[in-house]
Amino acid sequence: MIYDFELTTRKGEKFSLSDYKGKVILIVNTATGCGFTPQYEPIEKIYEDYHDKGLEVIDIPCNQFGGQAPGSDEEIHEFCTLNYKTTFPQMKKSDVNGENELPLYTYLKEQKGFEGFEEHKLKAILENMFNAADPDWATKPDIKWNFTKFVVDREGNVVARFEPTADMSKVEECIKALL
Repeated sequence: MIYDFELTTRKGEKFSLSDYKGKVILIVNTATGCGFTPQYEPIEKIYEDYHDKGLEVIDIPCNQFGGQAPGSDEEIHEFCTLNYKTTFPQMKKSDVNGENELPLYTYLKEQKGFEGFEEHKLKAILENMFNAADPDWATKPDIKWNFTKFVVDREGNVVARFEPTADMSKVEECIKALL
């Protein structure tokens, strides 16, 4: 169950997802130097619009994709608050794939695997890059890139996975339906 997992905040404090029981949760792996980084803006807007109705956002910076989150946890936080006025909680920079991946991400990927990219200006670039690296990439549940989003309902069920190419309005629609 999602509530069995703990994360570490950017300040090094332990944080239990059980604190969010009864809430809708948006979990996203982020990066500060990515073509998808502007998604911080709609994520913050969604957080502002729905936090009082029961939405929580968990931002987990990750440097596994093109080294696009190279700063310290504090530098990443400063970048996000200065450039995108983010107010949602930011966790410690962590891996989402591989032997050092957060156990939370092992669970999330078991619940919702990769189902393909939506149409987007970066879709072909991503697919060509992955095809060159691993012809079986599309069959694996791994997180493919920065700004992959998971939505968890009020009962703790992982109900949706949105790839970075997904239109943010679809993410918002999913969240609204659960609130």
